[in-house]
Amino acid sequence: MQRITSAGTTILIAITLCIFAGSPAALASGSANPGSTRLLDGFLEGPMAGVEEIIFAARQDGAGGHWYENFGYYAQDASRKVYRAMGQLCSLNIRTGLLRVILDDKEGSVRDPQVHYDARKILFSYRKAGSDYFGLYEINADGSELRQLTDGPYDDIEPTYLSDGSIMFCSSRCKRWVNCWYSQVAVLYRCDGDGSNISAISANIEHDNTPWPLPDGRVLYQRWEYVDRSRVAFQHLWTCNPDGTGQMVFYGNMHPNTLMIDAKPIPNTDNKVVAIFSPGHGRAEHAGAVTILTPKSGPDDLGAAHKLNEVPEYRDPWAFSEDCFLVAKGPALLVMNGRGQTEEIFRLPRQLVEAEVHIHEPRPLIQRARERLIPSRTAPADCTGKLVLANVYRGRRMEGVEPGDITKLLVMETLPKPVNFTGKMPPISFGGTFTLVRILGTVPVEADGSAYMELPAKRPLFFVALDENNNSVKRMHSFLTVMPGETTSCIGCHEQRTRAPMNIGAKSVFALGRPVQKIMPIPGIPEVFDYPRDIQPILDKHCIECHDYDKRQGRVILTGDRGPIYSHSYYTLTVRNQQVMDGRDRMRTNLPPRAVGTSASPLMKIIDGSHYDAKLTAHEQDMIRYWIEAGAPYPGTYAALGSGMIGGFPKSQLDTSDRAWPESQAAAEAIQRRCLSCHDKRLPVPRYLSDNLDLILSNPSFDDIRCKMSRHIMFNLTRPEKSLILLAPLARSSGGHGLCRDAEAKPVTVFADRSDPDYQKILAMCTAGKNYLDRIKRFDMSGFAPLPQYVREMKRFGIITDTTTPIGPYSTDQAYWRSLWYEPPPQ
Repeated sequence: MQRITSAGTTILIAITLCIFAGSPAALASGSANPGSTRLLDGFLEGPMAGVEEIIFAARQDGAGGHWYENFGYYAQDASRKVYRAMGQLCSLNIRTGLLRVILDDKEGSVRDPQVHYDARKILFSYRKAGSDYFGLYEINADGSELRQLTDGPYDDIEPTYLSDGSIMFCSSRCKRWVNCWYSQVAVLYRCDGDGSNISAISANIEHDNTPWPLPDGRVLYQRWEYVDRSRVAFQHLWTCNPDGTGQMVFYGNMHPNTLMIDAKPIPNTDNKVVAIFSPGHGRAEHAGAVTILTPKSGPDDLGAAHKLNEVPEYRDPWAFSEDCFLVAKGPALLVMNGRGQTEEIFRLPRQLVEAEVHIHEPRPLIQRARERLIPSRTAPADCTGKLVLANVYRGRRMEGVEPGDITKLLVMETLPKPVNFTGKMPPISFGGTFTLVRILGTVPVEADGSAYMELPAKRPLFFVALDENNNSVKRMHSFLTVMPGETTSCIGCHEQRTRAPMNIGAKSVFALGRPVQKIMPIPGIPEVFDYPRDIQPILDKHCIECHDYDKRQGRVILTGDRGPIYSHSYYTLTVRNQQVMDGRDRMRTNLPPRAVGTSASPLMKIIDGSHYDAKLTAHEQDMIRYWIEAGAPYPGTYAALGSGMIGGFPKSQLDTSDRAWPESQAAAEAIQRRCLSCHDKRLPVPRYLSDNLDLILSNPSFDDIRCKMSRHIMFNLTRPEKSLILLAPLARSSGGHGLCRDAEAKPVTVFADRSDPDYQKILAMCTAGKNYLDRIKRFDMSGFAPLPQYVREMKRFGIITDTTTPIGPYSTDQAYWRSLWYEPPPQ
């Protein structure tokens, strides 16, 4: 039997506690030594000598499978909650076996306890029964005086005390959604010790997690980002000062495919930290391998990380020394040594285990020293900060770039999403970016490679180095943020953190000999590109005379006719980087110079005046140039998300069951009978408007012919009779293309004329698709209205206040983004 105290009340329940005499504890290891002594006994006499109580949270895991999926609701249906319940804040006396339940809320949830420096208070995140939101709370260690610190319709999670008495935490006050999922984002915030003066520290459009102070006063945290690279592979460790200045990679940003999270310093070591390394895109609730990290050799040294175990099943490590750790594993609390051997010291009772309650965030109830104080480097009255670039030519992967090649930096901003419905790119891009960007303008680069610029504060910015022709030389693959009044610097392009700045033969960099440079907007270039509005008119003017359905030179279609999700020209230009070389959601980072963007895009050579009679003006060339540098998006508004599409959005309420249409069923039978004898799995054709043959996204072995048989180009929902699924097998004598061939490459007539009943069935399906699209509307169609979920979030954010008048998607997006810009506090 075991005594449990809850808010002053003592009850007795039966709980298995492995530290009791006569209760043998197993020493678990990949190579267990049966003769080993119990770990805890030795730890209590050594690194844990001053420890009596362990504080931890118990709760059900979040409803989703991602590490960040544990608060809020899902975008498609606000009644579907991501959080769960059965919350407890507990204290376990590891010497007597007494367990105190400090706070118990079966309908609520408790998470992220942090013990104060004096061990008299506990800071934690708590969602009370009946509430949808986590707020920050504080309670005395004896269970008295529960105090609410923050409130509001936001989730405040993962708090940590800072040495100046303030609190850093993660919060959904940032008002944004995961760019590749349908749950909300939380980023770094800071408040006073009583919960007042809340301010944003991070401008990330994706998650920050688990901030924790280092002995030198910086804050260590996990940052997820994917500028021009994979959405699932770059979740690594970063640091910043408590005021948000000096945001800098700590470890791992060059190495994809590991979530690095829950990092904390190891006492009495040379700046070592312990963290969880969770494989791939990360496991639910941060489960992974306990890893010791030695940062002395820089952020890129793979040998600096030493995993104590390979099975990704542990969470929330706390280090007492390099050889003594406290960890959680499902419903159990364990100790672990530096060889990865574990001993279970406590397990939740059976009724809680059966309710899927797990132990989270164990921390010792002990006093600890405050970290070094770092004075603030911000000036809250300023709206900008300054950045000094020492030499753009110094850094990683700059081979072939000579002094003078780079003349300016293009400054862009990644834009957060007010809502999202899927883990895929559509309709923002076809296999490329998930994110719209704002083009702010350019700043000059001096002859010595230096630049000195003024940047808007608290905005997620990234650079593209441009040559004298305004074509890309090198892209950043990350983002930076300056705080109000901050002056910061970087050495070069993708600088190496193990190298000090060098300025041989000069007293100062050239840029510092001039006043700070403001960003110069680019005349005539939109801030946010929209393909149908900004690019298609240029193609209509110069290209479709040769690249329409009736002429189709080079078998290329560049008309604005709509397919199931994209226009035909957009698909043609962006599929498989055939004409536009964008970031393309790659697992790689820091690509070679001129590997991404305009310098690598064949389209730029076609529009330079050398391609037949296509003579674009300088401004028209620039429009296409900067559209490519902006990630080549299709819509220029997030109101397009989840709407105006047929197929491809299984999580969206507007996903259509076009396969149930009578027209679709008749057409699919006709295609099956008339086409699939030749078009088998080696050369498939779509049978439905929603029939995804888009293995080309993940299978580079698919050739161009198969790309051109995708549903995105085969079905024309603007002019159904121009659908390639009809024209390709139709005899030329009847106005078709007559493209079908038999196994010996001899011409085959499938449809002799348009009166063929099967031709008419397929045409009827394409016409039904046009009618459906005309009814639901795409973002570039007259009468378009955003989804109710978009409107719901914009109302929640205070952007939409009047729903009786039509909602302008572009202006609404702009108002939303501007609402997130930093405003100095009243004097």
